[in-house]
Amino acid sequence: PELGETIKDLLIHVDETHLISLGLGVGAILVILLCQRIRPSLPSALIAMVVTAAATAVFRLDQQGVQVLGAIPRSLPPLADLPILDFDLIWKLTPGALAVTAIGLVEAVAIARSIAAQSGQRLDSNQEFVGQGLASIMAGVFSGYPVSGSFMRTTVNYNSGGKTALAGVFSGLWVLIAMFLLAPLAVYLPRAALAGVLLVTAYGMVDRREVKKILRTSFGDSSVMVTTFLATILLPLEFAVLAGVLVSFGRYLIKTSHPGVYAVVPDENFRHFVKQTTEPSCPQLGIMEIEGSLYFGAVHHVEEALRENLEANPDQQFLLLRMHMVDHCDVSGIHMLEAIVKLYRRMGGNVFLEGVRPRVMHMISLYGFDRMLHKENILDFDDTIGHLFHKVLHPGYCVYEGKERVFGECQALPKSDHAANLPPVGEVLRHKTKEINPSELKELMTGEDYRVLVVDVGEPGEFRNWHIAQAVSLPLRNLTKNVDKLPKKIPIVFVSRTGRRSGLAATLAMDLGFDDASNLRGGMLAWQAAGLPIAVE
Repeated sequence: PELGETIKDLLIHVDETHLISLGLGVGAILVILLCQRIRPSLPSALIAMVVTAAATAVFRLDQQGVQVLGAIPRSLPPLADLPILDFDLIWKLTPGALAVTAIGLVEAVAIARSIAAQSGQRLDSNQEFVGQGLASIMAGVFSGYPVSGSFMRTTVNYNSGGKTALAGVFSGLWVLIAMFLLAPLAVYLPRAALAGVLLVTAYGMVDRREVKKILRTSFGDSSVMVTTFLATILLPLEFAVLAGVLVSFGRYLIKTSHPGVYAVVPDENFRHFVKQTTEPSCPQLGIMEIEGSLYFGAVHHVEEALRENLEANPDQQFLLLRMHMVDHCDVSGIHMLEAIVKLYRRMGGNVFLEGVRPRVMHMISLYGFDRMLHKENILDFDDTIGHLFHKVLHPGYCVYEGKERVFGECQALPKSDHAANLPPVGEVLRHKTKEINPSELKELMTGEDYRVLVVDVGEPGEFRNWHIAQAVSLPLRNLTKNVDKLPKKIPIVFVSRTGRRSGLAATLAMDLGFDDASNLRGGMLAWQAAGLPIAVE
């Protein structure tokens, strides 16, 4: 019955209390408490039951209205006639069987964890599931019910000194012996004494210190505990456990569906990344840290955070995702990453992953996302920023357009007082600028029909230190102002120290109508490495 109905019936019938039964129950409680006070190692519950049963037998209390346990069957249960081939019945019973199994397993594991926390033993949940399954199968064969753990029996077992699984084995053997040999004596065991044993056991199961700690430290855990407690009072035990599991699962979903996703920047010493607050960010590269699993419940929050970062920094054509704290990624998470990669690539940028854990990497490889992203975009370097700075980012933007120096690699770059009006870096990536090798340029310059203009877009100081003999100097910052002076009818090859600024210049020239503009691959460094002559002023 419900709690309210139970209290109502108790108040109505309180004057009908059977005093002898009440005395036996209270007496059993006093015997247990006394034994625990004198010597805790004594089997106090067993002593209480023997004393009350003996009193009932001697004084014939069963004939004075005391409810006793009654006769115990003295034979083994019969084998069940299992309807193995009745598939229609099996189909009908399957949903209920699955529900009973789930609740039973949850209840058993909850009991096992409670005892393990007190005993300090390691709990193997998988082995517990196997044991529960085998026990239920054998119970069904012998006309029994599905089995699970019991809070009361487990606690009585533990408080009686049981330490290993053999305690359960011996308990079953003693029950078997009692069934055959002690059945006549068990007839006199008062139910009120059993109730007293259970009350003392239940009281001892409540860890009041732990309850206070939970209420003091964690609102989420407190809500789970209070919900389970109220459900235990108001609902049957199996549904109370299920209610606690559902509340705990809901709390887990709420917590994990909003993982930490935030922008990070290097600290003052350029050694570690810190959460960005008021520090400036790189105009080309956004760095986002993800702390949590990328599963179906979290992908919307993560994607929204990444898109909001891009809206706040529209010039950032590249994104580095730090995934050191991502320990799980399902198909929904991969779909989200694919959407972000496509978003950046439509703008001419790209996405890079850093610190991908082996488990997540395995999922990425199985799905094929590594081929879509390209394996070279999954970074595993000690110096990821250095790799991106030298291989991906464009220093020309830092020199002429960038106002901030975020990374350690940027600190040595000069700052120009003149803007070069460069195209967005995404435009540079979208355009496949024509490139030629140093040997090809040398061949064009020494041919009989020499018609090629070499334009060095380095700074004047760089040009004086080294340049190709026939090259003309036109710094990148002045290109847009003097582009009308360049001829459009002959090929133009742009040159810089490494070939990156000249790549920008070639892209800009193509946008301005110079269809035969190209870039010297590798720049002056490649020219020098090829052993070709260098002029110095």
